[in-house]
Amino acid sequence: MPNSKSFTVQHVFTIISCLTAVYTSYRLYKDSRTKSNTVNPPTTKNGIEELIGNTPLVKIKSLSRETECEIFAKLELCNPAGSAKDRVALNIILTAESKGLLTRNDPNKQGWVFEGTSGSTGISIAMICNALGYKAHISLPDDTSLEKLALLESLGAVVNLVKPASIVDPNQYVNAARKACDELNASGKGQGVFADQFENEANWKIHFNTTGPEIWQQTDGNIDAFIAGCGTGGTITGVSKYLKTKSNPYVVLADPQGSGFYNRINYGVMYDHVEKEGTRRRHQVDTIVEGIGLNRITQNFKQGEELIDESIRVTDKQAIGMAKYLSVNDGLFIGSSTAINAVAAVKLASRLPKGSRIVIIACDSGSRHLSKFWKEAKIVDNKISIDEILNSQ
Repeated sequence: MPNSKSFTVQHVFTIISCLTAVYTSYRLYKDSRTKSNTVNPPTTKNGIEELIGNTPLVKIKSLSRETECEIFAKLELCNPAGSAKDRVALNIILTAESKGLLTRNDPNKQGWVFEGTSGSTGISIAMICNALGYKAHISLPDDTSLEKLALLESLGAVVNLVKPASIVDPNQYVNAARKACDELNASGKGQGVFADQFENEANWKIHFNTTGPEIWQQTDGNIDAFIAGCGTGGTITGVSKYLKTKSNPYVVLADPQGSGFYNRINYGVMYDHVEKEGTRRRHQVDTIVEGIGLNRITQNFKQGEELIDESIRVTDKQAIGMAKYLSVNDGLFIGSSTAINAVAAVKLASRLPKGSRIVIIACDSGSRHLSKFWKEAKIVDNKISIDEILNSQ
């Protein structure tokens, strides 16, 4: 029979050895995780255009807490030129190249891309043109925020400012861009392409092929609602088309005041009360919000209209309050259209079961809206509540 004292000592040593092995394994595991996080940076890219897409999806903690739903933002503002329009601009140019309408580094004819835009698409086009060897010519309303104008000029784009006007006006910014493109091609001095983001289906198709699949993967296929604004209609159409092939999330078009989409989706009539003659301050859409809202049907919108389940209207004051709220409570410094989407998410969440998952598009940063939208938002009380935001008109 073994000595009891010896038996106990042996067990002690065995236990110590086991604990040492466990601890060593744990340290090796931790070290391997640390090393894997530090020695695997993103792969080297061959140009700025390869950074477009694969943007983060982040939980908006304050809104999730307030609504008892999970609200996420797809941070399109993380694209290299700062907005979701990077995807569209690149695909429009690549599509034009595939059709032989543009040729990179052509020694005989300089390639030009023309567009009429409220700002963000022009910035994306200018950046990508610089990366691919083209020139950008951008027509836009003369009341566009100063930050967007400065960015376009800094990127070397030719900027053509026009008075805000209805699409039927030949001098409206989209028509002005088309005219400038036609004049260049007629002169034979260059190779010009009119991007035509409102009608060009390369717009919605890139969101079907990239943005939609990214959201589906990032949510592990668990998404109850998707919310986006509508300017050209490309984002909401492309993402909705993809998501509805995988499941059936509730799709909401968040619409600013003065835009006709709210009535179009909910009542089948493209009309807003501010269109009444003599009541509108601005020719296109009577709102401080830039980038979304329209009073006409575009080809991109038409391709996805039947997939949109509802439109939720958001006032300028609600958007301004929400922008300040998210900045103070989440550190999210967002632009006006993102604020519209966030207000719509809160309104929708009040009607959904607890725990529902909502994804919104975070279109661009507040840094592009300092002189207009954030001029109003910065003076909002830091302690503004969600109820105060929703009750403001």
